Amino acid sequence: NKEGKAGLFEVARGGTLFLDEIGDMPLNLQAKLLRVLESKTYMQVGGSTIIDADVRIVAATNHQLKEMILDGSFREDLYYRINVVELRLPPLRRRKEDIIPLSFFFLNQFNKKYHQNKKISPTVLQQLQAYEWPGNIRQLKNTIEMMGVLSTGTNLEVSDFIAEGSPLDSDSSHYVEEIKK
Repeated sequence: NKEGKAGLFEVARGGTLFLDEIGDMPLNLQAKLLRVLESKTYMQVGGSTIIDADVRIVAATNHQLKEMILDGSFREDLYYRINVVELRLPPLRRRKEDIIPLSFFFLNQFNKKYHQNKKISPTVLQQLQAYEWPGNIRQLKNTIEMMGVLSTGTNLEVSDFIAEGSPLDSDSSHYVEEIKK
């Protein structure tokens, strides 16, 4: 586009900018972000006018930022600039009560995306809750999508859930035997 395109701060103007995985941000970008947060202004690439950065920042990471500060891979000044209110979300394996509502949420998304009307059987819901989810919510989301895409019937079944190569292939086969009994 010859006219360029709107940047993240411009798109988020008057709202909230979500910076996912801020712990993966390179040091040179951390410095630029810090400059914007401190001055509350920025200049577009190739631009000559200063623009107000009217945004709230929400940042997320699965890294230990304090440890990264010690090893020099995350700026301490940026940490204190973004760490106004800290929320710690436990991993999904410690929030088993969230698995079923998240599963239905993701299934509804994928039903719309793929123009389907799949349902989750109670057996599969038990399987989902029995698994440890080392990949957290992203793994659950991908698993629900995989089951929806690979299932041949209306209901997602255990055999769809433990498809060869799925994240649960070998780890939870003993649950399948218990459920079948």
